[in-house]
Amino acid sequence: MQQDLNLEECHELGQTFVRDEINLSETESSKNWFARRAEAEAKKDIISFSERVGNIVGVVIGVLFVWYFVAHQTGSTGFFTSEFGTLEALLFYGSIMFGIVSAAFRGLFGRKNIARLVDIFEAIFAAVAIAWLFVVFPFDFAHLADVLPDFLRFLLQWISNDIAKALMVLGIIVSLVMTVYTAIFYVLVRRELSKPTLKTA
Repeated sequence: MQQDLNLEECHELGQTFVRDEINLSETESSKNWFARRAEAEAKKDIISFSERVGNIVGVVIGVLFVWYFVAHQTGSTGFFTSEFGTLEALLFYGSIMFGIVSAAFRGLFGRKNIARLVDIFEAIFAAVAIAWLFVVFPFDFAHLADVLPDFLRFLLQWISNDIAKALMVLGIIVSLVMTVYTAIFYVLVRRELSKPTLKTA
């Protein structure tokens, strides 16, 4: 009888141990995805030389992008309509400049998490700017390709006002999502980087 009782107790202890192991395993496997991702991001917070060069190239592309639309504005091509006033210009060019600043920040300082602060403000500004420009819509995309040489205009001529508006709605959604996503990761990665045992790549 005593032996049966001991066997039953051992069986129960074994089941309890297995349950605890399963719970521990589940806890590890279901460890907050954000926490695991933040840990991985913190380990590669230092940007490699090739990535920094890529960001500098991004700055150059951004400047060319600004120049393209300045050419539209100064050349009075008709892309910008009469509704494109001072506020619209500040929002339009400001959203592009924020992207340039973000890329430059990464290229110069070589740290991803510091640059996330700029990314947060960029995403907020972009969401507001695109929303306002969507409402006012001071553009005529029939003239988008007008400053390009004739043989290159086909690259942009497919973009109509309706397609542009659809892309703007998508841009607003993406900007809002990225604001939340980037803010969460800035906090989590900063916490990981503050740990003395963390080794960055």
